[in-house]
Amino acid sequence: MADSTTPSSDSRSTLHQHRERSAPADAAAFLASGYVAHVGVADDHGPVVIPMTYHFDAATPDELYLHGALNSRLMAAVASGAPVCVTVTMVDGLVYSKTALNHSVNYRSVVCFCRAAATQPDDARKRALLDGLIGRYWPGRGPDAGYAPMSDTHLNATAFVALHIDEMSAKTRTGDSKGPGDDDPSVPGTAGVTELRPGF
Repeated sequence: MADSTTPSSDSRSTLHQHRERSAPADAAAFLASGYVAHVGVADDHGPVVIPMTYHFDAATPDELYLHGALNSRLMAAVASGAPVCVTVTMVDGLVYSKTALNHSVNYRSVVCFCRAAATQPDDARKRALLDGLIGRYWPGRGPDAGYAPMSDTHLNATAFVALHIDEMSAKTRTGDSKGPGDDDPSVPGTAGVTELRPGF
């Protein structure tokens, strides 16, 4: 994987806005914590972005896996080797300010630039990936301990695509509102954060 922690100035993963929010060291952790990946490709019909579940293991930080219906147009485009953009965002809080301009969102976000990996998973690997995906969303849940293993029929009807992450960037915003007067009780209005992340 290209070194996403120090992208060149012309890299697609270079941040140009709010560079102080850059968090390259947290990119793998953000991917491992996310639930929904917005997957963007451009095929013969034009660009499309689809929300999907996905599998990511921080032990192999240059790999990301998607699965979907075998006849899916998106999965076919992803598997073709065309460039793929995968974005995962988690919203942790809604930030409100005493000034309209300074309303914001606390978040963790990763943008990955990928292509289909040269080697795709075989059936045994597909089963392991599916079990890993389920276990990531429901820790402790596994085959024969909550659900029946995937049958050959279901496996053959499901497409799995391994993506190689060429480069990625991560951003985060945390903390309180930062508008002028937000911390001054003499200034009219209200400011604060509506927390959305459990236990945050």
